[in-house]
Amino acid sequence: MARSKIKTSSGAGAVSDGRRVTLNPKVARRSFLKLSAATAALTGVAMTTRMTAKASAATGKSGPYMGSKKVKTICTYCAVGCGIEAEVQNGVWVRQDIAQDHPVSLGSHCCKGAGAIDMVTSEKRLKQPMKRVNGKWTNISWDQAMDEISAKLLDLREKDGPDALHFNGSAKVSTEMAYLHRKFAAFWGTNNVDHQARI
Repeated sequence: MARSKIKTSSGAGAVSDGRRVTLNPKVARRSFLKLSAATAALTGVAMTTRMTAKASAATGKSGPYMGSKKVKTICTYCAVGCGIEAEVQNGVWVRQDIAQDHPVSLGSHCCKGAGAIDMVTSEKRLKQPMKRVNGKWTNISWDQAMDEISAKLLDLREKDGPDALHFNGSAKVSTEMAYLHRKFAAFWGTNNVDHQARI
């Protein structure tokens, strides 16, 4: 992002014949990078604040729910371990807030943490296994799902060996789920494990 300037005035160090003099490109680049970093930081803060406010005020209630209690917990989306204050009513997670006194997150969390409650309360969350039958998704029992999936996996392993299967992780699962995912692959007999963030 080099800038150039034509000096035409007469004086000390001036160029009178109209030649272009290039200014220090590092200054312009450094300024640009500082401005970009500041913009990204402010955008991140604004998005997190907006999403946290959305998660906290999802129902429009400003006061606590009747008979609810605050439970300090840890965000499960990654290994950082940011703090969340969950409001629980009758065993149901109804609202969340940032744990202001948490030593790791220091009163903040990312946009995934701000929406952590959606993993539990979203209407789009699957609550039972589904199978596509004649082009339409239908509910099936847990026993049927386990029987069909395990039979297909064992058949695949018998025909093509354990390395025929690849286990791909996700940033939308908890650290504990990622651990079990890796353990299952090891017991299956393969090292074909990766994570979607590396792909």
